[in-house]
Amino acid sequence: MRASLIAHSPDVAAIPVHAVDRDEAQTVLQGLGARAEAFAAASGFDGAAGQLLLVPGAEGALAAVLFGVANAAAPGFAVGDLARKLPGGDFRLEIAAEAQEEAALAFALGSYRFERYRKPSTRSVPRLMVGEGVDLERVGLILDGMTLARDLVNTPASDLGPAELCDAAQRLFADHGGRVRVIEGEALLAEGFPMVHAVGRASDRAPRLVDATWGEEGHPRVTLVGKGVVFDTGGLDIKPSSAMALMKKDMGGAAAVLALASMIMAAGLPVRLRVIVPAVENAISGASFRPGDVLPSRKGLTVEIGNTDAEGRLILADALALADEEEPEILIDMATLTGAARVALGPDLPPFYTDDEAFAAELADHATTVRDPLWRLPLWRPYESYLESRIADINHINTSGAGFAGSITAALFLSRFVEKARVWAHFDIYGWNPADRPGRPLGGEAQAARALFSLLAARYPGN
Repeated sequence: MRASLIAHSPDVAAIPVHAVDRDEAQTVLQGLGARAEAFAAASGFDGAAGQLLLVPGAEGALAAVLFGVANAAAPGFAVGDLARKLPGGDFRLEIAAEAQEEAALAFALGSYRFERYRKPSTRSVPRLMVGEGVDLERVGLILDGMTLARDLVNTPASDLGPAELCDAAQRLFADHGGRVRVIEGEALLAEGFPMVHAVGRASDRAPRLVDATWGEEGHPRVTLVGKGVVFDTGGLDIKPSSAMALMKKDMGGAAAVLALASMIMAAGLPVRLRVIVPAVENAISGASFRPGDVLPSRKGLTVEIGNTDAEGRLILADALALADEEEPEILIDMATLTGAARVALGPDLPPFYTDDEAFAAELADHATTVRDPLWRLPLWRPYESYLESRIADINHINTSGAGFAGSITAALFLSRFVEKARVWAHFDIYGWNPADRPGRPLGGEAQAARALFSLLAARYPGN
């Protein structure tokens, strides 16, 4: 983590930052003196959430900062806004010790900038000074994972093809002493990944599958599968231009599992980690797979293609079948899979699916605690009838004609490729912040990664 963001420096002369709500603003101002009260009144500051007041001292230098939040006792991720609003310098947040670690993480996440294609900013950045009780190593490893995912999602497809996505996975695992195998192009057919090959064969950038491992064989097996569609035209069922504009983020599931893997390895969790990423571009050419085609799969099921714009679940199905073969204790897949999930829950609340009640309850608690919101939707088995095919074992989209339950039927399709894992959970994420929010800048986001890391760190604590 950059030292310019957060540090343990109790002896540094830092400017105090008071998180206040409307009930406390006047009390804090009174403590700062009549000059501060008059300045606040002239500035229209009353402690409303999001307001910022830079209070000058007698000599004109900055003496204190007041920051309006909804609840001064628990400012939460609102602190992330300070990373963009404060001027350069050292600042000390005046909040309870038990709230400081969350505030430090929010501040760090709010400091993110994607500057690959822009001149580096010359702005002097603020630094947050925190108490010795804040675990800066944990904050840093979460920040590193989230930054990796954000950078990957924000990079346009011109510079992030299947090869570059695989390279990112290889660098990550090499940094932590892991092992990576990449299967490329026609070798996918020889090694039993026909649907990954079919989806990616139309592009002049060959499809690939990353299979990476880390940790000791005797440890519990935790396997992560991420959808790595680096760009999705929709294939022959081509998307309209309005729906194609953000399709560089269609590898957001792969980015999220790499973020989670980064956290797991950096924390040294005692697990045997495996990450599988099918990396493809869903392009259009004479080699494109077609609506009505019947594809074989690694699982042995034949799949009728109802729409080539539902390609993500096809590559995930082959990857999940591979993951399931070694019977992992926990199998998680993450994908920017359906627009139906966003219609149901919006961009900020990803649904997840699992039949394991204990896992679902545990994950919901961790998601709330770390403010990484998730919502469980049902694997409603009666809807499996929507996936029936007259010519193959299964269709990969809803064939009822009504268009109902798009996210649920996608999850049900994937469930047909998982049998042996003790716990399986599917996450239908958006992978993008559509607007700037505290700690969550506009752009790529590794939704669900922090909640899952919190759960795994609690289940498998390190030394």
